[in-house]
Amino acid sequence: MTLPAVPVPTPHPTRWRASARGLRPSAKVLPSHARAHNRSVVLGLLFHEGPVSRADLARATGLTRVTVSEIVADLLTDGLVAELGLRPEGRVGKPAMMVGLRSAEHHVVAVDLQRLPAARIAVLDLSGAIVSESTTDFTGLRGEDAVTALDGLCREVMAAAGQRVVGVGIGTPGIVDETGGVVESSRLGWTGLPLGQRLSASLGVGVHVANDADTAALAEFTYGEASSSGFMTVVVGQGVGAGLVLDGRLVRGHRLAAGEIGHLTVDPKGEPCECGRRGCLETIVAPTYLARTLEGRSPARRRTALRDAGRRLGAVLAPIVAALDLEEVILTGPGELLDGPLLEAARETVDATCLPSDAGAPQVRMAELGANGVLQGAAALVLFGEFGFS
Repeated sequence: MTLPAVPVPTPHPTRWRASARGLRPSAKVLPSHARAHNRSVVLGLLFHEGPVSRADLARATGLTRVTVSEIVADLLTDGLVAELGLRPEGRVGKPAMMVGLRSAEHHVVAVDLQRLPAARIAVLDLSGAIVSESTTDFTGLRGEDAVTALDGLCREVMAAAGQRVVGVGIGTPGIVDETGGVVESSRLGWTGLPLGQRLSASLGVGVHVANDADTAALAEFTYGEASSSGFMTVVVGQGVGAGLVLDGRLVRGHRLAAGEIGHLTVDPKGEPCECGRRGCLETIVAPTYLARTLEGRSPARRRTALRDAGRRLGAVLAPIVAALDLEEVILTGPGELLDGPLLEAARETVDATCLPSDAGAPQVRMAELGANGVLQGAAALVLFGEFGFS
């Protein structure tokens, strides 16, 4: 049988080494885990670079051709990759067989609890494309009632998915540990809840849970073009939070509260905040507060108010950018409020405050993924949790 040729360009080895990205493990890779680690590396390269040959994989990863062939054979058996045909070669020799991820044939269920009481749930393929989505009203649901509703919602969507569901990802407000346990989420009335473990046991697939701002950062890292050296994603929604990635690692902090910038006091005489203090960053930048500030103002005064909010946001961001030497800050939230005078003023404030560098000023920009960031970040949680790459 003659296999068809696939017109896939030969990847440049140097570009491969530069673009091989993904969350790095927080612990050393032990010899006993080497095979799983190598499998993850191969999957990550196929995910980011597209169909390639076994020889290309060996060159890019530094693994032997025998090792790569064994890994690809296992992935073929598991149905995660497929042989896509021969690549026409411009040189003498046998044409290479191309292999690629079967992204569209595996689904992830993703849940976004960022905008409660509206809970978004979607089915995505491995490439991050949304296949279907819906919104459910969680008004009044807290504690065990919220867990039960979430379980039923995931079960219903999994049953309707058209392909194999490899896992469930959930982005939730609150403090979440590395096991997917919710340490505290005031909006949902959860404290010390092993949410990931409970739903995994109930649904029969891996369930991976993280803070909503962290999932938004993972989305920009996995499906966007966020810097692999260091960036912060600032999520402006019902509140204000941030997710941090440094040198390919998600930063959680010793209290699991890294990025909780919404309740930093920026104006001690400002508006009362729901936390009980006054003048928190949330009271200046969060949409509910900001919309109230802008109500009834002329276009000129609206611009002035937005620039003032942007300067205050920039003043909070600048010390973080300087201390961590971040390459960029990415804002995600309602574009009609953030993308314009507010963003411009935040960028100007960071530029004016941070030490000038020959490498250029840190970027402050809007997110590429917009409103779908938390959903796609929840999918990225599953990629990392189930397959070891992102």
